[in-house]
Amino acid sequence: MSMRIRDWIHPPGDEVAEEKNVPDSAVTAQQTNNGQDADARWAEAITNPDSSPPAPVAMPPEARATLEATPIPQDYSFLHAPSHFSTGLSIDTDSSDTDSALGSIRAQSSSMSASSSIFDFVEEHGRTWHRYHEGKYFMPNDIPEQERLDLQHSISVRLFGGLYLAPIERPNRVLDIGTGTGIWAIEFANEHPESDVLGTDLSPIQPEYVPPNCRFEVDDAEDEWVFGARFDLVHARFMCGSFKNFPAIFASCYENLNPGGWIEFQDYYVKLQAMDDSLAGTALERWNDMVLDGVSRMGLNGLAAARFKAQMLDAGFVDVVEQKFALPGNPWAKGDDQKMLGMMQMENILDGVHGISIGLFTKMLGMTAEEVELFLVDVRKDMKNTKIHFYYIV
Repeated sequence: MSMRIRDWIHPPGDEVAEEKNVPDSAVTAQQTNNGQDADARWAEAITNPDSSPPAPVAMPPEARATLEATPIPQDYSFLHAPSHFSTGLSIDTDSSDTDSALGSIRAQSSSMSASSSIFDFVEEHGRTWHRYHEGKYFMPNDIPEQERLDLQHSISVRLFGGLYLAPIERPNRVLDIGTGTGIWAIEFANEHPESDVLGTDLSPIQPEYVPPNCRFEVDDAEDEWVFGARFDLVHARFMCGSFKNFPAIFASCYENLNPGGWIEFQDYYVKLQAMDDSLAGTALERWNDMVLDGVSRMGLNGLAAARFKAQMLDAGFVDVVEQKFALPGNPWAKGDDQKMLGMMQMENILDGVHGISIGLFTKMLGMTAEEVELFLVDVRKDMKNTKIHFYYIV
């Protein structure tokens, strides 16, 4: 199952404007000792929204510098435990050919990034990767990947109904971590001309011409934050493949937010899920397991999002809200909206499967480039197979 979790929170301080369609109650941390049953309680908390996660341990500010990265799980059985979460998806038994619709999907999202030829990027396997902190992020940064990132942005906006869900009004300073092509930051700056929007990324692939209230910097969010001024909103999306130490990231967010400010993290579980047993034994399932293995060998956690909420509470945030959305992996689901989302997501993963796999599998799993390419032939077939009812939890 692949899950993206959207969390937004703010440190205690000024009163927060009334939230729309969000529970009123604030969530606060309680001090307790870590119990031996913590892992079991984590599994229950993830799959059952009515249960309580292990109570977070209060930490003094000086302890944040020594926060440990999230342990990497080896057992994914908790993902299949009974859950009160409803996908809202149903299988369409009368799916029609969707190839003709894919051309229009690409047209919805065109890359706005400047040419990468002027930058000294790392070149391997016919792709380019970031030079700054080389090797930290396993996805490429070339034009095909930039176009995919913009398509992924369009999917997110369509799924969530906008750029964000946090109940913000007129934030003065906004930070977008891992901004990629900068499309979220640019659109936010256009929607909020009163805001000063900063986007940071390992790759300088953002466009040259942007709104006057938007700018970009090359930076690693896991380094010390030296922005000089605090923010009213910190936004990050799909960073589980980038950061090894999310507790430290949340501590940096907390320390660099104004009182009453918010953070919003949108992420996912890398482990795929299916409505039935149609995923079992497929090349797609095997590929998904290999991705989890590869990122684990890099020191990354494909299920890091499972602990975001408690880690945010540990960092001192309150009013933590988590929402989940089901995103079909291809157009197998009923309904025009779900079918369009499925077509867009299928194009997204088809465009991204080479970039995800080629560096990760050759460097971490010891495969040759030729072995990867041959394996991906069957994976792509499965991604397009509407008889495989797989989906992402977002």
